[in-house]
Amino acid sequence: MKRGTTLFLKVAVILIGIPVLALCIFAVPEIVKFSDELYPDMPYLKYLIATVLYASVVPFYVALYQAFQLLTYIDRNEAFSSLSVRALKYIKYCAIIISGLYLIGMPLFYLLAEKDDAPGIIVIGLVIMFASVVIAVFAAVLQKLLQEAIAIKSENDLTV
Repeated sequence: MKRGTTLFLKVAVILIGIPVLALCIFAVPEIVKFSDELYPDMPYLKYLIATVLYASVVPFYVALYQAFQLLTYIDRNEAFSSLSVRALKYIKYCAIIISGLYLIGMPLFYLLAEKDDAPGIIVIGLVIMFASVVIAVFAAVLQKLLQEAIAIKSENDLTV
């Protein structure tokens, strides 16, 4: 694969991370403050919402780092290696963790949506969960295919 293609993908990975960082800095505190205004009698709710939102960012950035590493392996012609399989495995686990966190946080988002009469909050949570599940399945399929390709490659190396 040409370096230009992987360079473009590396830049895309970085550009995907920047808006999420901006959301963490600017939007999450506003959401937490908004939840505190909606439910002043439940002050623990804001901590739960902040925990779910900030905790989902950690596996997101781990998955982005692993994707960046995977592109680096492709650049070094190590795409068919155990390192690539491991990177895909981490991406799969991170996507599952993100989906699980949003599944746990869905009742909290429901409380916000019910009080504010904004069902879009629930839809956004469901879209994030669905996207994470799709990424996890895609990474699992790629991981399995890569393992089989590595096995075939090692068989061919032994026969030659």
